[in-house]
Amino acid sequence: MTVAADSATGAASLVQSVDWLAIAPPVIAASVALLVLVADLFVGERRKPLLGYGAVAGLVAALAMIVPLRAGDRSTFCLTGATQACSYTADHFALVIQALVLGGALLTALLSVGDTRRLPAGEFWFLLLASASGAALLPAARDLATLVVALEVASLPAFALVGIKRGDRRSSEAALKFFLSSVVATAVMLMGVSFVYATTGTMHLTEIAARLDEVPAGFSTLAGAGVALTLVGFAFKTAAAPFHFWVPDTYVGAPLPIAAYLSVVGKAVGFSGLILVTVIGFPSYADVWGPALAVLAALTMTVGNLAALRQTATRARSAVRLLAWSSVGQAGYLLVPIAAAAYSSDVQIGSTVAYALMYAVVNLGAFAVAALVARTRPGNRLSDYRGLYATRPLAALAMGFFLLCLAGLPPGIIGLFAKVTVFSSAVDAGLGWLAVVMAVNVVIALYYYLRWTAALFTAPEPGTTTEEEPSVREHPVPAPLTLAIALTAVAGIALSGAPQLVLRFAAVSLF
Repeated sequence: MTVAADSATGAASLVQSVDWLAIAPPVIAASVALLVLVADLFVGERRKPLLGYGAVAGLVAALAMIVPLRAGDRSTFCLTGATQACSYTADHFALVIQALVLGGALLTALLSVGDTRRLPAGEFWFLLLASASGAALLPAARDLATLVVALEVASLPAFALVGIKRGDRRSSEAALKFFLSSVVATAVMLMGVSFVYATTGTMHLTEIAARLDEVPAGFSTLAGAGVALTLVGFAFKTAAAPFHFWVPDTYVGAPLPIAAYLSVVGKAVGFSGLILVTVIGFPSYADVWGPALAVLAALTMTVGNLAALRQTATRARSAVRLLAWSSVGQAGYLLVPIAAAAYSSDVQIGSTVAYALMYAVVNLGAFAVAALVARTRPGNRLSDYRGLYATRPLAALAMGFFLLCLAGLPPGIIGLFAKVTVFSSAVDAGLGWLAVVMAVNVVIALYYYLRWTAALFTAPEPGTTTEEEPSVREHPVPAPLTLAIALTAVAGIALSGAPQLVLRFAAVSLF
């Protein structure tokens, strides 16, 4: 009887209760993805747009489920032994990133509604929601297995989304480059993860942090190699130089809403994983990843801004290509506080998250205006934006505001304050040289952002106005696209009206 009772008690101790509320955001996104895919089998061709509105509703519901979790004190899938390590934690960091990625996916959906006529609707919405569910799962992952699975759930549908334009050679080429680079990144990262597991005997990040300090001398090289390879894998995902080569062609070849999605949600996924493994999993190796990330930050922002500077106004799709290189430069800024955390404290991570929130709002807004221009000017050249104020004044004002936010100039106060937080994190950590490199890059970026902004309000070249006006009338703007531009503009203006929120957010520990 005693043995049976002990056996029953042991079995009961292995049973883990699931906190369904904690995992609701990614679960809702995944469930709606499956519902949309099944519904596509029974919905007629004329009713296909309803699938898009169903996807939008699902993302709104997933976002709404973050509100009950705002206390940031829920965890699930925890070990039942003496240690309290959990595989899923809905803390403040996870909730903020979930709000960012689900909000980014929602705006992507608004950009896509009504513009999927030439795309397989059911597959498109299923892939978008599936990727969003993985992106929402990743920031809450607290063990390496869950982290890798979430990363691949977010990435694999994105490959198909990039190449979803059937018969488009550029789209297929972009998908292939994106796939090959991501597969290499995943292989490198998995090798690093296996090395870390071999030396520590655990997958949970908090347990890894404790055991890396006690690795036997004979395994220290293996542990260091595991840490380095894991960081290289995430460097690919964040598009940090020199692992950024896939970005420009992928953004240009992908459907424009998907390029916007990758620039914001894809970047948030990579940086979330990088923050989790460095700050939570590998703090004992801060003397290794801190200097490495500082060098990567300097190299990434320099390469991105110099390449953006070289874009010519008359080249086909030069507007999207400039936004792609700009996103590489912005990735360099996002790396700065993570590197600074190695020299000071985890509070520096708040600067990266604050900057990511600003970047997400204004970059999605810029892509939304680019989608609007592409309806009448499919070439989407920088020269196509010349005189936009004469034909679409509100769109031109919104685009000018977004570009000034990215540049960090008034009235885009939120961009200025976000850059100030990144500067201060580098200075506080004693990385004065990195702050100087960032200052030089900000000046470089001013040129191409201001050049594009000035073109919006420059008088169009003779003969272009009369050609554009009937085209505008023949291509009415879909209401969801207008809503996406309006939402991002209002959010950017609201944040610029209360920039102190960014400073306050950056000074709060999110873990």
